[in-house]
Amino acid sequence: MSTVTRVAGRYELVRPLGHGAMATVDLAHDVELDRPIALKRLAENLARVEDLRRRFLREARLAARLAHPNVVRVFDVGADDGRPFIAMEYVEGETLAELVVRRGRLPAAEAASLGMEACAGLAAAHAAGLVHRDVKPQNLLLRSDGVLKLGDFGIAAGHEGTRLTLTGTVLGTAGYLAPEQARGERVTAAADIYALGAVLYELLTGEPSRTATSLADLGKEDGFRPPDIAARVPDAPRELAAAVTACLAIRPEDRPSSAAALARMLAPAAEAETLPLPADTSRGATEILAPRRGDRPRPWTRRNLAVVAAIVAAAVAGLEAALVLSSGGNEPRPQPTPHRVAPPARGANAGEGAGNIKSWLQAQSG
Repeated sequence: MSTVTRVAGRYELVRPLGHGAMATVDLAHDVELDRPIALKRLAENLARVEDLRRRFLREARLAARLAHPNVVRVFDVGADDGRPFIAMEYVEGETLAELVVRRGRLPAAEAASLGMEACAGLAAAHAAGLVHRDVKPQNLLLRSDGVLKLGDFGIAAGHEGTRLTLTGTVLGTAGYLAPEQARGERVTAAADIYALGAVLYELLTGEPSRTATSLADLGKEDGFRPPDIAARVPDAPRELAAAVTACLAIRPEDRPSSAAALARMLAPAAEAETLPLPADTSRGATEILAPRRGDRPRPWTRRNLAVVAAIVAAAVAGLEAALVLSSGGNEPRPQPTPHRVAPPARGANAGEGAGNIKSWLQAQSG
């Protein structure tokens, strides 16, 4: 008989739901309220980093502010044996990523309807001062009854917040990063609108709007040129193609002014004319800020640099080992003279520092 693992004396683990670089998610049973929940826990190796622990819990509490039908609810936040956790609503269904894999490109009306529901969730988040910053098909959950929910606000950022970005996470979501976000510039709610446009493109075509295989790829300006959705999907309604193209504009101010404004652009193409439109707010998307460009760099900026440096060092060491193993022969090989590489400049602010890291990586790979 297997032993039941209980977290915080209340949540019995049932089975794994997902595992990433920063966290694991399990289906669990809340024994006090007798209901299933999704339990997200910070990875054990990261739980020992005090700055990450505080950030994980703080951002979860920000997400707990939201109560909207199109947003996954956060029920509880805490720590068990030093490992922070978030107890969230369990959504039985599939992600939009799984939906596209299963069905391929969706009919225009269905894609527009899903986009409107995502807009409703984003509008609620933006009204609360939250910028999601990781909108992608994997974080849009389609419940069995057809309701779409926006999830994973664990890396969202409020006005006073920021986000730790691991290299693998960035590359995994490259197709949905707004240009200003990839360049390390100021990020606003307009980045979420760009990401939703990339999701809509994928729903309509069955493939991402752009891909990246390295950190250097993220900064290539031509990679952000908006794809011709009208040519790719000639049967798509003109207003839907125009909405997706507007979302993917390179400049934030050229995108729809808010999630509510985007919902109104999608409405004529949606299959359900009765879908409610989110209320517009007095603030435009470009006025809802993640950390400002001039903010004082936080300690995680230096830690990020250490992570990147460790990845580069490991890659170089692995290459040298591969060369030794594949060289053949038994004669001892001369040891290479150690070469010290100067770290990237820190920069006067977070945006400049991110640009310096990108330039440094390009120089080292060239």
